[in-house]
Amino acid sequence: MLFYNLFATFGAVPSLALGLLSALYFIASLCVYVSLIYQISTRIRSASGADASTRAFGLPEAVLAGVLILFFLLTISSTVPDPALQFQPRNLLANFLLSAFVVLIIVTLLHFRGFDVGVLAGFFRVGFFRTLGTGAILLFFTYPLIGLSEAINQRFFGDGSSKQSIVEFFSASRTIEERIMIIVFAVAIAPIVEEFVFRFFLYGVLKRYVGCLLGVTLSSLLFAAAHAHFPSFVPLFVLGCCFAIAYEWSDSILVSMAMHSLFNSLTLTALAFPEIISQ
Repeated sequence: MLFYNLFATFGAVPSLALGLLSALYFIASLCVYVSLIYQISTRIRSASGADASTRAFGLPEAVLAGVLILFFLLTISSTVPDPALQFQPRNLLANFLLSAFVVLIIVTLLHFRGFDVGVLAGFFRVGFFRTLGTGAILLFFTYPLIGLSEAINQRFFGDGSSKQSIVEFFSASRTIEERIMIIVFAVAIAPIVEEFVFRFFLYGVLKRYVGCLLGVTLSSLLFAAAHAHFPSFVPLFVLGCCFAIAYEWSDSILVSMAMHSLFNSLTLTALAFPEIISQ
């Protein structure tokens, strides 16, 4: 590994040095997200009466959110027996069309209700390079939390494969067409759709009625469950929480979309080029 050669040059013990760096990395990660949570709570307290004129999601959005949650739960129960079915090549197009339909329903409802989706989601709040940079930095400090959650998951639920079905499908794919299809779906389509549905809409509705903390928790639980892969449930829950915190802190869904896309990109890169990880 890169750090091995570095510490060997100075005569240090690599395992001890890497352990120390890992501990510092994890502490820094905790500090970053605790700081974000503190800033969010401070902003919420200070804006308790200042934003009274800002429109919030209401009963129609709550009804639609309830329908979507019920639909997701029914879909999850149907895919539990064989979750790999949803990632067969012939089903990726169907997943894309269904996802587009769900987003279209949400956008249409908000439009007729008089909401400006672009402003509400913060599409124009942050520039492209700042969005990408913020997403990359926050994702960098997310990985130690994911690593801890994976260790806890394996400790209590066994050593089952933590690879999701789409990851296994990518590893087993034999043609370049299949891999391109998976890359487009995982890097472009899934981050946009999932962040819009789970963070912008479902979290937004839950936050309106149960508060920020429960909103983050419940939307992240649903996000993890929607992947229908029990071995990765805890890491996905932690990942969903980090995405929700990033969205709430930045007030732009583009930041969590960037984090999600970068996370999927790095995961697929590690699968496509395993020699990078093994070095």
